[in-house]
Amino acid sequence: MAAALQVLPRLARAPLHPLLWRGSVARLASSMALAEQAWQLFESAVGAVLPGPMLHRALSLDPSGRQLKVRDRSFQLRQNVYLVGFGKAVMGMAAAAEELLGQHLVQGVISIPKGIRAAMERAGKQEMLLKPHSRVQVFEGAEDNLPDRDALRAALAIRQLAEGLTADDLLLVLISGGGSALLPAPIPPVTLEEKQTLTRLLAAHGATIQELNTIRKALSQLKGGGLAQAAYPAQVVSLILSDVVGDPVEVIASGPTVASSHSVQDCLHILNRYGLRAALPRSVKTVLSRADSDPHGPRTCGHVLNVIIGSNVLALAEAQRQAEALGYQAVVLSAAMQGDVKSMAQFYGLLAHVARTRLTPSTAGASVEEDAQLHELAAELQIPDLQLEEALETMAQGRGPVCLLAGGEPTVQLQGSGRGGRNQELALRVGAELRRWPLGQIDVLFLSGGTDGQDGPTEAAGAWVTPELASQAAAEGLDMATFLAHNDSHTFFCRLQGGAHLLHTGMTGTNVMDTHLLFLRPR
Repeated sequence: MAAALQVLPRLARAPLHPLLWRGSVARLASSMALAEQAWQLFESAVGAVLPGPMLHRALSLDPSGRQLKVRDRSFQLRQNVYLVGFGKAVMGMAAAAEELLGQHLVQGVISIPKGIRAAMERAGKQEMLLKPHSRVQVFEGAEDNLPDRDALRAALAIRQLAEGLTADDLLLVLISGGGSALLPAPIPPVTLEEKQTLTRLLAAHGATIQELNTIRKALSQLKGGGLAQAAYPAQVVSLILSDVVGDPVEVIASGPTVASSHSVQDCLHILNRYGLRAALPRSVKTVLSRADSDPHGPRTCGHVLNVIIGSNVLALAEAQRQAEALGYQAVVLSAAMQGDVKSMAQFYGLLAHVARTRLTPSTAGASVEEDAQLHELAAELQIPDLQLEEALETMAQGRGPVCLLAGGEPTVQLQGSGRGGRNQELALRVGAELRRWPLGQIDVLFLSGGTDGQDGPTEAAGAWVTPELASQAAAEGLDMATFLAHNDSHTFFCRLQGGAHLLHTGMTGTNVMDTHLLFLRPR
């Protein structure tokens, strides 16, 4: 925990104490204690997936310093290593890789979000920064996570480096969340603007993320295995920090080192489904027709080793250990929470209510209908490997307070023009749900935070709430329903008690989706 505190010092100094809560002194003290513990667990989750430590766990040099070991594989070193990377956590990964490889690293090019280097410098996170005379060239682009001309220049520099490699070289590819927007390189004559327009059209017509990625890959020089193909015949080791539910390597950053399993016919089927085939620019039609007649067939990536070095699972495992050290019965519900944020908030609210009857047997039990409703909500969300029964059994055993942990990436359907992100929206909706159910003699706190430290276009990582949220808001003249109707969760939490419920971590330098914590403690 000491290491985590050093890494994320702003968490420890978050504005928890100057709270202006109503209620008894005992309730205030209890809520503040829970809030402090929530900060501590969130901090430990983020600290477990920082890029440097994860990279060092995946890579090592043999005692002679002449072989690079990657899990159970070894690669000969003779000043023949090149490095490329793209994503929110890549700068810290590159700094750790350069320190490890020393003189064996010849050259590198990385593409990172605009402003992240300055943010790391301001936060004093020297371990995330490259040395002044680094061999790695840094490009910053993709402002607001959108591909732009700066990101395109970075992608072309990465392609040029990869294409110059030989069979004696080793290319180390560093990938993390946000990598797709930082690696835009449309196949000519398709322009960046044309590709963006088509992507927006598909999204507006209701295309899924899988369908969007299928089209992106077909029109990209580097995605869908394109980067690996450009680097051939060099050996390629791809180290991946996952920000996608289930850690599918072909989806993370659109799979630049993974052969695409989709054909041109798949793309045409998608375009026909949304009535967009006739409206395609001539350039897109040209690229698709070329691919359809490519004599080389589909790309293969037999010269590539893809390794997941960090994920939401690791973050949750560390938070679970910390919760147990604090005396909680801790259960990880799932690392793959997904689905509509409204349904997810209903699930967490009802779970807290059902938990009350397990933790305090003297109270009236939850009805059969409420139990059934909880399971129906879980089925509706289609959460893989949901450990709901284990969580309910743990609560029924009544061996003290319980902490339920989960991770993933819910979705928000925008209806208004307010400011916020999925974590703040989820927290606000859970706060609204908690007032619907009698929670009796248990203290409840829910926290949702993005491990990258930035929830949507805001400076907060997320927020935390208790069942008293509604009364606190009413006391300050804040109508929760109005803020929710406008997707304006950030404004709500900024106004509530001077922003005391917001998580302010700054950019963390990592990204493994979101962390949800539900504390349930009998009084």
